[in-house]
Amino acid sequence: MQTNEPQTPYIPINFAEKFELFSERWLPKVIAELNDYQFKLARIEGEFIWHDHPDTDEAFLVIEGNLRIDFRDGCVHLAAGEMFVVPRGVEHEPVAEKEVKLMLIEPRGVTNTGRVGGERTARNDVWI
Repeated sequence: MQTNEPQTPYIPINFAEKFELFSERWLPKVIAELNDYQFKLARIEGEFIWHDHPDTDEAFLVIEGNLRIDFRDGCVHLAAGEMFVVPRGVEHEPVAEKEVKLMLIEPRGVTNTGRVGGERTARNDVWI
């Protein structure tokens, strides 16, 4: 007798469990892909660097904490449960007074420091 049950179980992705797997800051970890887009978790604290992404938008979804994203002409404040999409080509600097846990949603291969590069550049495609 054949059943319609899947051969492998369907397992949800638990953010809290994933955040327990790493403690370093400013180094996003991939947890899922949807077509060419990656869902990345990151812990951040302090100021990042001014940068932009000329070819893509970048989504910030705050899971825990309070995030400020500075722009040359203003800023946006995000609390847990809030999201903001930075349009392509817009220079920005994420800032977290205290640790923030967030999800980034962006195309595979996007460099976290944009065109700026430098010591804050994280390796891509690090899965947890």
